[in-house]
Amino acid sequence: LGALVWDTRAVARIFELKARPEFDPLIVHVADRPMLERVAIKLPDSAQLLIERFWPGPLTLVLERQARVPELVTAGLATIAVRMPSHPVARAILRALGEPIAAPSANPFGYLSPTRAEHVAETLGQRVDLILDGGRAIHGLESTIVAFEPVPALLRPGAIPAESIEAVIGSLERRQPSQAVTAPGQLPVHYAPRTPLRIVEPAGVALEERRTAGALALRDAFDGYAATRRLSERGDLREAAAAFFDALHDLDGLGLERIDAQPLPERGLGLAMMDRLKRAAAR
Repeated sequence: LGALVWDTRAVARIFELKARPEFDPLIVHVADRPMLERVAIKLPDSAQLLIERFWPGPLTLVLERQARVPELVTAGLATIAVRMPSHPVARAILRALGEPIAAPSANPFGYLSPTRAEHVAETLGQRVDLILDGGRAIHGLESTIVAFEPVPALLRPGAIPAESIEAVIGSLERRQPSQAVTAPGQLPVHYAPRTPLRIVEPAGVALEERRTAGALALRDAFDGYAATRRLSERGDLREAAAAFFDALHDLDGLGLERIDAQPLPERGLGLAMMDRLKRAAAR
């Protein structure tokens, strides 16, 4: 859900449409290095290494902001969250406008992230001016967010595994959930379906409890559930990540009493999926 970063009326409309609190900063999207330099300053060496390795792509960097960036975009912080998208539609828009775009996910605040245009139409519908259908989201997860002060830190696990980033710049500090919000996706309750969700091993759930519930599983099938969505028959975490939010949207639309989400391995992309499930279960 995008607005020109300099247009404070349009940016305010993002917060209004999403019912998003103004203390939660937005991610700014840029097309190239000159556009990055219009919104951020003092690029650390480690940030430069990550840009060379992962941009364009699903990696957001928290950098010192240029003074002219509206405070509404950054929630009044001295930093700005910025990334260079790889999707051809997003890149074409940025090149055509020639300006950075502030753009969170196109969904009501705290709800499941959309991965298809249909998800946006179902939740925001006629309230947005235009929905551009760029096809299903390739990665299926939001961007990974990394900060650099005082040391490189993982603020949000995402579509680029922490292990891949650490292979480039060394170890990342893991910020605790109780710390102040400095980037999107850090609130304790987030990414939640309307249907109550719990993290539990479905195999241990009594049959009578399964009849009105749905199961989200990595690759296993579980009898007795009203519906089951398997993320990857091969147990492949990249394939699972691509299907993750699609599966949750499907289950959330079935009118179930509950979603039982199988715990996933907290490594690679499993770390990001478990982060989303824990925040959804905290609702």
